[in-house]
Amino acid sequence: MSKLSALTFTRNTGAKHTATVVFFHGSGANGEHMQEWVNLMTKNFKFPHIKVIYPTAPLQPYTPAGGQPSNVWFDRADINQSVAEKLDSVERIGVQVKELIKSEVDGGIPINRIIVGGFSMGGALSFYTGYRWERNLAGVFAFSSFLNNQSVVYQDLCKSSGTKFPPLLQIHGDSDDLVDLTWGRNTFNELKKYGVNGEFHVMSKLGHSINKKGMNIISDWIVNILPDV
Repeated sequence: MSKLSALTFTRNTGAKHTATVVFFHGSGANGEHMQEWVNLMTKNFKFPHIKVIYPTAPLQPYTPAGGQPSNVWFDRADINQSVAEKLDSVERIGVQVKELIKSEVDGGIPINRIIVGGFSMGGALSFYTGYRWERNLAGVFAFSSFLNNQSVVYQDLCKSSGTKFPPLLQIHGDSDDLVDLTWGRNTFNELKKYGVNGEFHVMSKLGHSINKKGMNIISDWIVNILPDV
């Protein structure tokens, strides 16, 4: 499996870079596409003090696409919340995500000034990142995203009672025909059950997509968690 193939950036617009947001795209897309899509939806995703990174997933065989190569963060047995996770695949991308975060920390950004988030599979990767690998992050956001039933994330959280976890912002369309709203809400409720505090926003008449309203909610939430210093 190849490594992260590209990093697309939206630089901080001010003189000082004091925080970072990592935005993971959905399956089959790339970082540049995610950046363009976000910019089409909102003009508010540029910040004076925050750099936004849009990585591109490795090209690898993807089982739901008949094993054809696709830019995906990890492989899945099926697009179904009841199947088991392919943990070997998840852990391989975890190594690279942790390296990416470490590079920001080594560059002078404290880990509690870094937020991770994403769309669809990118949001799922953010759940693994913030609630399994890097629990000192500033926050996690997810748009149209999921964790499978019996996810290893839930199992790990269950063993960490009393731990403070990054706050969560989760957004989901009520007309999502790929990741049903119930799946997204179940994910949120399970995370909440194990100690994750957050917000769940439902977007009316929205399918498996982002939208302007949701992106503006995310933008405001980011500024609230990562104020200029």
